[in-house]
Amino acid sequence: MIVGPDGAPWITDGGLNAILRVDPSTRQIRRIPLNGSSNLNTATFDAAGRLWFTGQSGIYGRLDPASGEIQTFPAPKGRGPYGITTTPDGTPWFSSLAGSYIARIDVESGQLQTFDVPTDGGGARRVWSDSAGRLWVTEWFAGKLARFDPETEQWSEWALPGEDPQPYAVFVDDDDIVWVSDFGANALVRFDPATEQFRQFPHESSGADVRQILGRPGEVWGAESGASRLVVARTG
Repeated sequence: MIVGPDGAPWITDGGLNAILRVDPSTRQIRRIPLNGSSNLNTATFDAAGRLWFTGQSGIYGRLDPASGEIQTFPAPKGRGPYGITTTPDGTPWFSSLAGSYIARIDVESGQLQTFDVPTDGGGARRVWSDSAGRLWVTEWFAGKLARFDPETEQWSEWALPGEDPQPYAVFVDDDDIVWVSDFGANALVRFDPATEQFRQFPHESSGADVRQILGRPGEVWGAESGASRLVVARTG
């Protein structure tokens, strides 16, 4: 779930194979179904207010909220599209877990430019933009955090601490500090790009499994899918 520029919650519903909008005033739900199996994952909005989404079955797509029109596109290498984010200039990027790449979407044509992660087969689970438009990516299979600079098309990469890191979600806060949920350590992990240092914050719950991190100024929020709880890190 994300909150759109209209202030409403927008949901990718894998069970219904549909995009849902919840009216925050009336609580009424608008349902916009997709054709074919998509295994919906995550969504983001571009600068023009169009919603872009990923489907792990091997598609990505675009929804015009005004008309309800949906277009889908086949993803390179087939199945795998997973996380998605928008850079400050309004460009959406998505990550492919099975394909081990990130992709920049041309918002008019829907065409892609893809970039493989630096570790071969490392997996690109989720992706998030910092304030400069650099992309931060969790390499699930490699146990690493990676950064891609679209201006230079260069990667940087850091191994998470611990014996068996499994970096899942990633989020960049309002101070450009990077936060990762590490399933292997059962912790939220803070990474400071200036010092290149990690700091772990273990969860109180065992098997917390935070699959998505979001935030607002001074706060970083995660949903513990394995414990049915919310966790917040207050950074102010």
